[in-house]
Amino acid sequence: MDATQLDVQAVEAWLVANLAGFKGPVTATKFDVGQSNPTFHLSAPSGQYVLRRKPPGVLLKSAHAVDREFRVQQALAATDVPVAKMHLLCEDDDVIGSAFYIMDFVQGRNFDDPRLKDLDNASRAAVIDDMGRVLAAVHSVDIAAVGLSDFGPDGSYFERQVARWTKQYRASETEAIPQMDTLIDWLAANTPADDGKRSLVHGDYRLDNMLFAPDAPKVVAVLDWELSTIGHPYADLAAVIMQWQMPPGNEGRGLAGVDRAALGLPSDEEFIAAYCARMNLPGIERFGFYLAFCFFRMGAIIQGVKKRALDGNASDPARAAKLGGFVPMFAMAGLGAAKNG
Repeated sequence: MDATQLDVQAVEAWLVANLAGFKGPVTATKFDVGQSNPTFHLSAPSGQYVLRRKPPGVLLKSAHAVDREFRVQQALAATDVPVAKMHLLCEDDDVIGSAFYIMDFVQGRNFDDPRLKDLDNASRAAVIDDMGRVLAAVHSVDIAAVGLSDFGPDGSYFERQVARWTKQYRASETEAIPQMDTLIDWLAANTPADDGKRSLVHGDYRLDNMLFAPDAPKVVAVLDWELSTIGHPYADLAAVIMQWQMPPGNEGRGLAGVDRAALGLPSDEEFIAAYCARMNLPGIERFGFYLAFCFFRMGAIIQGVKKRALDGNASDPARAAKLGGFVPMFAMAGLGAAKNG
């Protein structure tokens, strides 16, 4: 059974035995998003659920950490960060072939294009402003109070992350990409000294990893916490700006070349300033490093997606293979951010 399939009978039997109040039968529909961890909408007489699983097959160590996703979202239940209700984590590979967790299905709008074409200017501005509000909420979580103090190691987050993603990239490398090699060397040589900032970070904070209320510009759930850890908040902020510097459309999902003011959308500088105001920061120095890091990390991630496609383990093999072709573009953008400071 590949990642696009699910043993529904096995899932149903496990839920009957483990989830209080659950009643079958179950029908399952795979979401067409989520390249890393295949995700399914489960419908049953007792309610609507979501199952998120590790892909089957040989995986890179520490990748596809559904256990960490479950833990962090469960910890955030009583905070200002909107997340789906977590139900159960199954780490027994014998049930469906890989670990998975069950959470509530959240009804909401998902925007995969930051141009927000179907909204008016005021609604566009409100959606992006609430995205910024929730980002500040993530970085304001009292990690000790919610039991996440050990969710990431101490020390320099960026030094650790550059080393980690370099290792992940090398493990999934399929051909030499000189731009990635140059960017890796630059990041290693220009990592800022640890400034002591330590917060929860999402790791892939972007508009299409959120659900908004059906009738209001309000975030009702932040999704895809696979890369979350305790680290440096500027990585999340730079990830937003990185996404917006991509080409617009289905593949880039960015805002490059878009007249943002005409659409009611903030500039990069305005979004950063609003974040700094919420976090009581005077500004951010050397933002180019954080942006270059995010381009590098995303390049390493999609290189891993490409490797899984070649190995036959990708959730959507054709799309995964196509995504892999963008690695040099991310590397070049990272070098551009490095150059511009």
